[in-house]
Order: sequence, then structure tokens, then C-alpha cells
Amino acid sequence: MELQFDTSVQFVKGIGPKLGDFLRSRGIERVQDLLEYYPRAYEDRRAVCHIQSLVPDQLVSLKAHIHKVRSMPMGKSNRRIWEVVVADSTGRIACKYFRMPYKGYFERFEPFQEVRVIGKVTHYRGTMEFHHPDIHPTAQDEVNENSLVPIYAAIEGLTSSKISRLLKTLLTQSIPETLPAWIREKYALLSLDPALKQIHQPPVELGDQFLSFSSPAQRRVIFDEFFTLELHLALKKAGLEKERSTPIAARGLWSEALKNNLTFRLTQAQLRAFQEITLDLQKPHPMHRLVQGDVGSGKTLVALMAAAFAAEGGVQTALMVPTELLADQHFHNAEKYLRPLGIGVGLLTSQTKSKERATLLGDLGAGRVQLLIGTHALIQDDVEFHNLGLVVIDEQHRFGVEQRNRLKCKGLSPHFLVMTATPIPRTLAMTVYGDLDVSVIDEMPLGRQPIVTRKTFQSKRNLIASFVTAQLKKGRQAYFVYPLIEESETLELKNALEEFEQVTKEFAGFKVGLLHGRMKAAEKDDVMGRFRAGEIQILVSTTVIEVGVDVPNATLMVIEHAERFGLSQLHQLRGRVGRGEHKSFCILVLGYALSDEATQRAEIMERTSDGFKIAEADLEMRGPGEFLGTRQSGLPGFKMANLVRDVRILQEARAAAFALIERDPTLSQAEHSELQVRLEQVMKTWVG
Repeated sequence: MELQFDTSVQFVKGIGPKLGDFLRSRGIERVQDLLEYYPRAYEDRRAVCHIQSLVPDQLVSLKAHIHKVRSMPMGKSNRRIWEVVVADSTGRIACKYFRMPYKGYFERFEPFQEVRVIGKVTHYRGTMEFHHPDIHPTAQDEVNENSLVPIYAAIEGLTSSKISRLLKTLLTQSIPETLPAWIREKYALLSLDPALKQIHQPPVELGDQFLSFSSPAQRRVIFDEFFTLELHLALKKAGLEKERSTPIAARGLWSEALKNNLTFRLTQAQLRAFQEITLDLQKPHPMHRLVQGDVGSGKTLVALMAAAFAAEGGVQTALMVPTELLADQHFHNAEKYLRPLGIGVGLLTSQTKSKERATLLGDLGAGRVQLLIGTHALIQDDVEFHNLGLVVIDEQHRFGVEQRNRLKCKGLSPHFLVMTATPIPRTLAMTVYGDLDVSVIDEMPLGRQPIVTRKTFQSKRNLIASFVTAQLKKGRQAYFVYPLIEESETLELKNALEEFEQVTKEFAGFKVGLLHGRMKAAEKDDVMGRFRAGEIQILVSTTVIEVGVDVPNATLMVIEHAERFGLSQLHQLRGRVGRGEHKSFCILVLGYALSDEATQRAEIMERTSDGFKIAEADLEMRGPGEFLGTRQSGLPGFKMANLVRDVRILQEARAAAFALIERDPTLSQAEHSELQVRLEQVMKTWVG
């Protein structure tokens, strides 16, 4: 009997309506969802493991007995750390939990009870321990030690072994194939039926391959996950190439005049990106291009040159940015560079007053405003362009797919340019932006000095204060960045509101300002304006300053609790300094509860200022979903595939998907009907 992927999970033997409702509430609605609830790891029972023999970063399964269970307060907060100490004949080890897996988890354990512990060994403050391992009482029927046991992510009230038993019933039936035979043959892929059965019931002789995610069964599933996404991107790209647009007919005289008016030389990377953009703008189908470049690499200037090219060709440009501060900065730059060329520039945000807004929208509708810069205000219904030909999205990962499309729909197939200051490793760009052409600005402007970055600790506060004072006395300005706006009951971290008072006392001879996300836009603009003008010497802030406001005289950044920030965010914050002629510094102040990963992030920041190298490291440490933000980017949460580990399979899947669309652009052939259905199902959960 052949399985039906679409069958409701409640009809699987052993489930029924009640458990079916429970599984649906956890996202497992159909037979296919249950089949794709893959083991998160495999418990290797082929070799006996003892506590004394454990080494860091080792994923292990060991039998032990409960020594004690206790909970401890976490600092001054109301949060608690739970600790289960287990022992065997060779020693003891602590299993720590910084959050409770589910209610009643720890009440299951009693002293001397035999349990099995499955998890990764962590070296923390000179001691071996487990963080959030799987602990369960040894089963009475646990007789086969020479085996590889699949471990599933725990669902409250449903153990890993129960999930395994439910799947065992399903796997007695045959599983339908989804990939065409020619793709399976070309890439030597296992059929789906044996692949899924082996993943849930791994043969012990392939144990090492399964533990390293290199078995033929895992390779097939990983290929499928990448292939489905790449098929979506291939279809999207093919559709874009069919879309018709009016070529922008311009000779480039206005953009050349802009370039000639500059007091500095553009980098070769900027010139190359601009040339790629203008070639696209002259084609009969709309441009869909991504410009990625490091913080301060000059992407905005390239966008303004593109706007000048568009204006010369008689069409308008919309530039949408995520914050009002950034919109204001871009507007001032556009006025400086484009007004002398006779190009009308407008600024539209939520702070634009009614009368001024009405005048602006009138000029926009009449075509007198050729470049409109703004925030989400640009996508409001009453914002109508005369002839929108170019849409530019800055820091595009901060906007949802729908927001980007709403702006694009204000023109008739306008050209589309997205920019990001988060350098994206090539492997990730292939997945998230596989339907876009990519321009890379990989050079910094001439004369830009590298930022000296050093990590230090709270205990060195006096030395930090002395260094900051010395810089301020030279006439420089400084940022102090904090992870929180105000005190938290659950987190023992410094916060901007309290530290503003402290910094004001500590640096009594200097003017200190405060900036955070809860302030009204007018207040933020006022503070930032005074900081930019030099009236404020120290700006105490949250990460609201992360995106793009230039203050060339700010040469020092102190990031408190730097361990709380990801690599890309640290790099973005650091990019706020080093934008002028003076040597700049970034001090990463680390707290006391440090993980090995937090220390590693700080060391990477000390070693390099290359955003692309930092992005590669960040992707490897955090994984792709967290790296960009799955929902905002449309990036799927892969169930087994890993963009770092499986890059070769990704490349094969991409080649296969684009080859398939060349053969069958609409997936209308009979052998591709299953793919069409699967793609529609998967896209419902991917693109937001």
C-alpha cells in the first residue's frame, strides 16, 4: 500500500483525533509532516561511554544514575538554573538547564534512578558539563546496545520513543517518489522510500555516515530541501525575465556630472556596480539586482547615481529605508549631490506635516519630485507617482516581502534594486537571493582607516574611562551602546536609562545625550542632530544607531555586554565609527557569564574588519535562519539541510532545478506533477 502525503495525521495507526489535534497544534498536520519530523541526532550505542572519558563538543549517549536534582537562583533576577547531577562508576557531571523544557520535566527524576543522557559536552569555566541534554529513564525494553537510535526533538507529553513508534507504523507502507528519474540518475540519488526509512531506522553498519550527516539517505533528503527552494527561485527568475518593462533611455550625462562634482574618487567596485546597474536599466525587462557591500563602502552613492540616470531618462525613483534617521541622512546627501543637477528630491516619513505632505504628494504626482526618499510611509495608498521607474530598498532584510512588493506595485514593472550592508556569504545569497543578480562592493573608500577593536571586561572600567576621556579631550566623540533600554527583571544587564545617569556623572565635563527606540521620532532627530553637530560629546544609545547615520567626528564606540550581540550586529555597530579622517576604536566590554561562543565572537571582531569574513563566521556559528531572519527574508527553516556543511549538495540542487525549468518552464509535464504539488505546499510555510 502506498502512503498518501496529504492524509491527515490523525488517521495514522496509534494517533486518532485527540493526539491528532495535539500534533496539529505543533505543526504536524499531514502524514508528510510526520515523515519529515527528522531525528535531531542519533544516539550511538555501539560503544560504551563513561563520564571520565568525555571530551568537549562530543555528542554522546551514556547511562548513569541520578545523583541529585536542584534549582538555583540566577543572580538577582527571578530566573532559576536547574541542575541535574548524574554519576556512573567513573565520575559525576552536571546537566544544566537555563530554562525548563516543559512543566514537570525535573519531577520525573529520583535519586539513584538509572537514566540515559544524550547531549553535547560543553567545557564551561574549566568544567565539563551538559547544557540542555535529553535525559530520560532507561526503558525496560532497552536491550540492544549495538544500535543507532534516532533522537527526536521532545514535544511536551510525547517522548522521543513514542514518536519513533508512531513513525514505525508509517514506514511499513511504500513512500511515493517525488523527483524525476533523470535527476535521481544524474546526481546518484537514493529513492525517497529507502531514504526516509533509513533516516528513521538507520542501519547500524552505516552508523558513522549517519552521525556525520553524510549517508546516502540524508544526502537525498538534503538535496530535496535545497531543490524545492531552488525550483521556486528558478520559476521566479524565469517569470521576471518574461516580464516586460520600458528601458530607461539615458546617456548617463547626469550621473557623470554627479561623479565629476565629488571631492573624492569612487572605488573600482562602486564604478563596476554602477555599470552593472545601468546596463540592466536599459534592458526591456525589469532589473532585479542586489547590491551588497560592507558598512561604509559607498552603496548609497551608487544608488544616487542610479537615480540620476533614471531622472535623465524621464522616470522617478523611490528610495525606501527602515528608519527616519537614515531617511533624513539620505535626503541631505541627495540634496547635496542631486539638487545641483536640477533633480527634485523629496522626503516622506510619518513626521512629515499634513500641509507639507500634501504639497509633496502633489509635486510627486506631477513628476516634479524625481527622487522620493522615505520610510514605510512610501507604501501608503495615497502616495502616487507620476512615472515610477526605479525602486531602491536600503537594508532590505528589514522589510517584509509584502512591503517590498507594495512599493514595487506603485509603478508599471519598475526596475528593482535592493541594498544591504550585511555582507552575505555566497552560499546564503544563492538561496535567499537566487532570483536576483548580485553586485558586490568589496572595496572601502580610499583613505579609510581600519578600526582598532579590543575586547575587555567590566573589571577594567577605570582604564576604559581614562581612554575615553583622552579621546574626548582631543575633540572626538563617543558612543556607549547597551543591549537594553531599561532594567529587566529577568536579565542582569546594564541598560541605557540607568547608564545614562552613570555616564553623565563619570564624564561630568562633557555633554551626554540619550537615544533609544521608545523616544518619539522628533526627539531622536533632535538628539542625533546635536550629536552630529558636536553639541553632544557622548551618545548613550541602544542598537537604534546600528543602521547608517554618519558622524565623521565620532571615533570611539564602547559596546557594553558585547556578548549579547551577534557578529553581524557587532560589525554593523562598529561601522558607525571610522567614517572620518581620525583613527577610530571599538571597545567590546564583556560581562561575566561568558560562553565559549561569545568569546570566539569577540576574538573574530578583533582579528578582522572584513564584513564578508565576519559574515561567513556568523553564518557558521548561528545558522542561516537566524543570520538573516527567516520570516523577513523568505528563507525556509530547513529541517535537515545545512548551508555551511552541505554547500556542494546545494550547488547540485540549484543546477538541477534550473535545468528542470529549462526543460519544463511551467512544470506541466506529467512526470513533474508531484513536484508542482509539493512546491505549492512548501511555499505556504516559507514565504511571508
